Amino acid sequence: MGNRDDIIEINLGELFAVLLGRAFLIISAGIFFALAGLFISKFVIHPVYDSTTKIYILNKEENQTVTYSDVQISTQLTQDYAELIKSRYVLEEVIQRLNLVDMDYESLSDVLKVDTPSDTRIVAITARDEDPLMAMQIANCIREVASEHITNVMDIDAINVAETANVPTQKAGPSVARWTVIAGFLGAVVVAFFVILGYLLDDTIKSNDDVERHLGLSTLALVPLTLEETDKKKSKKSDKKKK
Repeated sequence: MGNRDDIIEINLGELFAVLLGRAFLIISAGIFFALAGLFISKFVIHPVYDSTTKIYILNKEENQTVTYSDVQISTQLTQDYAELIKSRYVLEEVIQRLNLVDMDYESLSDVLKVDTPSDTRIVAITARDEDPLMAMQIANCIREVASEHITNVMDIDAINVAETANVPTQKAGPSVARWTVIAGFLGAVVVAFFVILGYLLDDTIKSNDDVERHLGLSTLALVPLTLEETDKKKSKKSDKKKK
């Protein structure tokens, strides 16, 4: 067991040395991919914008004061309201009202996000689009249609608008910093993977340690290179440098 552990240590050491020897290549690949990610996120991918509107729902009878029970029930029902907001009826009605001919129920559902913060009766509706004005229009229209639908289905007296959607000025994505970091990291990992793979697949004998490890034989002696062979190696190296 001791010999085996020693072999693993030597392999890890060699592997680290190989990675260290290829550090310049790995770092260069990381920088190249990071720049590619920065360029793509900034100049190729179209930015998208989020617009959010909020509604306040309270389940109570007309002309009655709001009790703690009303607040508790309304809080528990926010998940039901979220499902109704994302329902096919609401989204298809929004498509018709805004004449979104290039969208269907699935695609509109993909750009819609409904948040129901815990312990509140407020539901936030967020729409995402490449056009900030369209994002605002979609969010407000979903709020209007969903309010009507929830009132009819849940028998709610009224739904108040806590916040109307506005035209967003800051893009929601893509994040240039995130794309740059992730692309650079992935580039470095991919190159490091191929360096390690090349090391693992290389079974050529380079030293007496390799003979003992691969063949299980101990070396009795080492035959030094002759002067001729040494001169040939030196000349080959000098030729490569000249090229």
